[in-house]
Amino acid sequence: MLTRWRKISEEILYGNNHWKYKLDKFEIPGKTTGEYHYVHTNGSTLIIPFLSDGKILLVNQYRYLIDEEVLEFPCGVLEEGFSPEENARKELREETGYDASLFLFVGEFIPYSGVSDEISYVFLAKDLFPNSLPADDTEEFELLEITIDEFERMISSNKIKDGMTLAAWQLAKPHINDFLK
Repeated sequence: MLTRWRKISEEILYGNNHWKYKLDKFEIPGKTTGEYHYVHTNGSTLIIPFLSDGKILLVNQYRYLIDEEVLEFPCGVLEEGFSPEENARKELREETGYDASLFLFVGEFIPYSGVSDEISYVFLAKDLFPNSLPADDTEEFELLEITIDEFERMISSNKIKDGMTLAAWQLAKPHINDFLK
């Protein structure tokens, strides 16, 4: 078994409504002490929404840090007081204008374990119906409807580059056929 680190102290250096930038002091017993800088979040939720014809609903949005438009599954930070499913439903409504009659949790992943303690919760959604919530002031979305085969080709041709979307798809794939029945 690998040596577990011991937290000595924790300090919030900066925070906003979505995340906190933290500094921990730690000790590796018998070896060393040090500082670890990281981003803390409550987690995030990703939703893979399916339309009644089996097409996937993707969002295209501008991402400031890379100065590009990015195709993604609807996703957002897990807000305080929300369960992962409640948050997934809220994000789906904000980013696509739809809610879903059926949600299925398919797994979780850690998007960037050396930099953040975030855990991402992945859901499939179907039986969509209009039920929008306003998007955040900084968000603008274009919706795309594509088949599963088109989505797979977009991955192969590097048109789908968002790591969280790619990880969510890997978790979801084994469940899709049964879910769409």
